[in-house]
Amino acid sequence: MKKLFYVLALSLSTINPALSNPPSTFSEAKVIAKQKIYLDQANSTEGDLYCGCKWTWIGKSGGRIDADSCGLQARKQDTRAERTEWEHIVPAWTFGHQRQCWQSGGREHCVSNDPVFKAMEANLFNLYPAVGEVNGDRSNFNYGVATQVEPQYGQCKTKVDFDQRAAEPRDEVKGLVARTTFYMFDRYNLNMSRQQQQLLMAWDKQFPVTSWEKERNKRITAIMGHPNPFVTKERSWTQGYKPLGDGVVIGVTAKSAQSPKTTTASRSESAGRIIGNSKSHVYHLPEGCPSYDKVSSKNQVTFESESAAKSAGYRKAGNCK
Repeated sequence: MKKLFYVLALSLSTINPALSNPPSTFSEAKVIAKQKIYLDQANSTEGDLYCGCKWTWIGKSGGRIDADSCGLQARKQDTRAERTEWEHIVPAWTFGHQRQCWQSGGREHCVSNDPVFKAMEANLFNLYPAVGEVNGDRSNFNYGVATQVEPQYGQCKTKVDFDQRAAEPRDEVKGLVARTTFYMFDRYNLNMSRQQQQLLMAWDKQFPVTSWEKERNKRITAIMGHPNPFVTKERSWTQGYKPLGDGVVIGVTAKSAQSPKTTTASRSESAGRIIGNSKSHVYHLPEGCPSYDKVSSKNQVTFESESAAKSAGYRKAGNCK
């Protein structure tokens, strides 16, 4: 009984949002994704999302593709094919177009004014390193079947049908992209076409969760504070599934908490925490840093420790004593 209680307690603590620190911006998410999720995957057999290529890390979150490791050949853009980029498995265009902010001013307007969009853009479950050229060619196309398309990138198995505006990823990740898409549409209450549902449901069934997908889910869960329920099998997508919209509720709550009209009580909740500025990527300590209380509420990111701030790519403010 004691052993069972310990396992349960450990499980609950792993997915407790109070113990997690999800990224608040896309830039921050890329750094965290490198350091906390994919750092040891650059030379793994899994490889990048679309081609299975190995890569070498460069800078805070970038990488250079090892074309020989996967038989990659550039289709047109040699330079872009040589680098990794962070692919949104569900494109920002796809989820952005279902937000009012996009209609009012596009992606930049959403980033500045819509906390739910920012949460979607920075969601670690939806990010994966990918060959830059293939990422660019995929653009905002839905996933589909490209049987009429000949190989375009050497031995890379992903194909892009430009005429049909569809991308078919390699078999090894079809299950992963299906379950990630289910998660994003479920969490943020998005509408998915019947045709897309049918295809992804087939991939979900045909390509079961792999050991790496389970490990990836575990790593992201520790940061985000919740798992992908379509990986853990807590939820299952069926035709006509009604999204729960968990992330929409959380996004609205986050907006209220960061409002300029923040109350004294809510400010006290962050007392003692390290405050980062998502715009400058500088962090301030509660003591010894004169600008601690001067960071704009819309740019505030809190950290439990300096190491957490540094891991997210932040540096200490120069005026801290």
